[in-house]
Amino acid sequence: MSNPPHELRLTSGDVPSRPAPGEQPLHGRVAIVTGGSGGIGAAVTAHLASLGARVVVGYVGDSALADQLVASLNSAPGPGPRAVAVHADVSDPAQVALLFDAAQAAFGPDLHVLVAAAGVQDAAYPSIADTTPEQWDRAFGVNTRGSFLCCREAALRLVRGGGGRIVTFSSSNVGSLRPGYGAYVATKAAVEAMTKVLAKELAGTGITANSVAPGPVATPMFYAGKSEERIMAVAGECPMGRIGEPMDVAPVVGFLCTDAAGWINGQVIRVNGGYV
Repeated sequence: MSNPPHELRLTSGDVPSRPAPGEQPLHGRVAIVTGGSGGIGAAVTAHLASLGARVVVGYVGDSALADQLVASLNSAPGPGPRAVAVHADVSDPAQVALLFDAAQAAFGPDLHVLVAAAGVQDAAYPSIADTTPEQWDRAFGVNTRGSFLCCREAALRLVRGGGGRIVTFSSSNVGSLRPGYGAYVATKAAVEAMTKVLAKELAGTGITANSVAPGPVATPMFYAGKSEERIMAVAGECPMGRIGEPMDVAPVVGFLCTDAAGWINGQVIRVNGGYV
């Protein structure tokens, strides 16, 4: 009997290899995490390592946090180094290329995962009328240009045929549209749109592209410039009655990087406890 016209017949070469029973879901895979040394990025880095990935921690500025995180991950039992730290300004295309070069030098030619978590937010929370061109350009330089440059490199370098994963970072502020976040929201809305287009452009490669959009999360970037009263008010606006924690977000990113999430593509996942 012939197959119905809608039935897809797969050969063994069409199906990505899956971890053996009991094996970590990202075992043998290499993940690059920009902004991976602090805040949500550090939680993502540690979580991906716990799933078996070898991780490249992209950072800017002082290397202390990145070095500390890498040392901690490499002290865990297991063969070979599990993490390396690489200084890279994501707004600079040459440095982004070198970040991917460093990943391949450390862990081999096959790269599987990009998590573009690097981001900035102006702690002054200016209205659009009070936002300077310099503030606008800085926000777009890191949040949007940086995500674009990393996604472009990933689209060219991640493995084909299964296991390739791109996760960008947006913000639930794109949904809440609060005053004082005009430039920041604009950068993240652009990232969301770009990620959805990228998912379509990567058709046939086996690489998925999704965006995670956290709500308020207890990180230095969230606390900067906020009074205790404002922080309590934000917590009260969430149905869960609290501010999020980085580890509320990291497992969602981790899942999107596994084979189990292979049918999730071109989506924005809001991780905010019902805040928006």
